[in-house]
Amino acid sequence: MSKMGRPKSNNIMDKSYTIRMDDSTLARLEVYCNHMQMAKSEVIRKAINKMIDDVDDSENEV
Repeated sequence: MSKMGRPKSNNIMDKSYTIRMDDSTLARLEVYCNHMQMAKSEVIRKAINKMIDDVDDSENEV
């Protein structure tokens, strides 16, 4: 028999990081996640990547 469970991903996310946030920020994150039907971790990853891309884009404008 083959193993059951989730199939392996090409992009293995085995690293974790803990962050602290105030109640207001957490509430805003939860509202956004519910509205967009996305997981908190996915929203946080996208936000980090967008911030880094914005910096890269502004450095290339000169």
